[in-house]
Formats: sequence, C-alpha cells, structure tokens
Amino acid sequence: MPGSCSTRPVRVADHDAWRHLWDGYNAFYGRSGATALAEATTRATWSRFLDDAEPLHAFVAEREGSLLGLAHCVLHPSTTAIAPSCYLQDLYTDEAARGSGVARALIETVCRFARQTGCARVYWQTHEDNAIARRLYDRMAERSGFIVYRRAP
Repeated sequence: MPGSCSTRPVRVADHDAWRHLWDGYNAFYGRSGATALAEATTRATWSRFLDDAEPLHAFVAEREGSLLGLAHCVLHPSTTAIAPSCYLQDLYTDEAARGSGVARALIETVCRFARQTGCARVYWQTHEDNAIARRLYDRMAERSGFIVYRRAP
C-alpha cells in the first residue's frame, strides 16, 4: 500500500476495525480456534484502553480512514529506575500494509507517548522466528540479551 499513514490513540468508534486487527494479531501468534483468547478477555482489554485509570494504552495507524495496524502498551513502575517503563506489548500490521512503514510509525508513536508520560524506557519482545519484524526492530532498538521465561502461577 503506497502512501504514509497517521497514528493516534484508539477511539470508541474504532472497535470493529480494531477487532479485525486484534483477531489477525492473535491468529498470527497461534491464538485461534481451541487456543483462542476468551471473548471476556478481549472485551476487558478493549474497555481498559478506554479507561483513563488503566495503565493500558492503544494506538492505531490509519490511511484514508482505514485502520492498518495497532500498538498496545503498558506503563508500569520499575525496580531499576524512578521513572516508569513502557512495555510495548502488542504490535500488529495488517498483512496488506506490511512493509509500508506502519510498524515503524506505531513504534515511534509509542516512544513519543512514553517520553511525554515521563518513561525511562520502552521495551518489547517478539518471537525468535519473526525474522521480518526483527529486521525492523534491530534497526530501531538494541537487543537486551535477555531471554523471556513464563509459566502459570
């Protein structure tokens, strides 16, 4: 898709277009069918974006009125800095818009938001086999060298 895009915080009226992107993001990471997120989780996530008291924030990229991508971030305190950190938790570009600068624009938007809110850093992760995204990330940020582990409590 040629042309530039604009980015902005998500709005209530974006729900259906955001949901289409959200479903694509979850499918990309294998969260569909039997492993799909519960509908209640998606509803709660959406409502958190619209609640100023929540630390979750959502941004979208658009061109000519169509949403092309999303970025979700979480602001949180840290044990290694007085200023909060910004975790870029979700980043997704519609397949038809990939390679057109949407992801870069969304990352820059999250970084600008983090600066404006006084964050000390922005960080994110991706799957090790997401080679296309990693090429962009390697140009935009430094790799921390940390490996992520997770388990149920």
